[in-house]
Amino acid sequence: MRKILYRKPEELKQLVKQDQKAIEAFFKQLKKNKPKDLDQQFHVLHKEAFDQFDCLDCANCCSSISPIVTQSDIDRLAKHLKVKAADILRDYLYMDEDGDFVFTSTPCPFLGADNYCRVYEGRPKACREYPHTDRRKIGQILDLTKKNCEYCPVVFEIVNELKNS
Repeated sequence: MRKILYRKPEELKQLVKQDQKAIEAFFKQLKKNKPKDLDQQFHVLHKEAFDQFDCLDCANCCSSISPIVTQSDIDRLAKHLKVKAADILRDYLYMDEDGDFVFTSTPCPFLGADNYCRVYEGRPKACREYPHTDRRKIGQILDLTKKNCEYCPVVFEIVNELKNS
C-alpha cells in the first residue's frame, strides 16, 4: 500500500467526486459479487494502513461527522464523566431525523485541540470501531464504507487499493 497522506474532508470529497463513476461501479460490483475473502482483503489493507497512519494526525472523523450514540454509549459516557445519563442527553446529544442520538455539534465536543479524545476510555462504540474496515462481514456496510471515503484517508486508500487491484 502506498503512503497514506492526511487529507481534509473537503479534499477527500473532491477526490471521491472526481472518481465517482469508478467508485460507484466498484461498490456496485462488490454488492453484486462479494468475494468470499472480502473481509480478509479489507483486514490486510486495514492493518497495513494503520501501521503507517496515526489518527491523531488527522481526526477528520471527530471533526466532521457524528457517530450514532446508543443508550449503552450514553451510560458509558455518563460513568466516565461521573454525571447522570440525562446530563449527557441534555448537554451533548439530540435525536436526528433517523431517530438516532448524535452529538449536537461538530467537531465532537470531546475532541481536544491536540486531536486527543477527552473521553477516550468512555467513547461511543461507533468511535471505537471507526473506520470499520477491520470488522467482520464488511459486505453488510458497503454503503457506509463508501461514505467514509469522504472523511477518512485510510478508507479512501483502502478502497482505491481494492478498486485498482
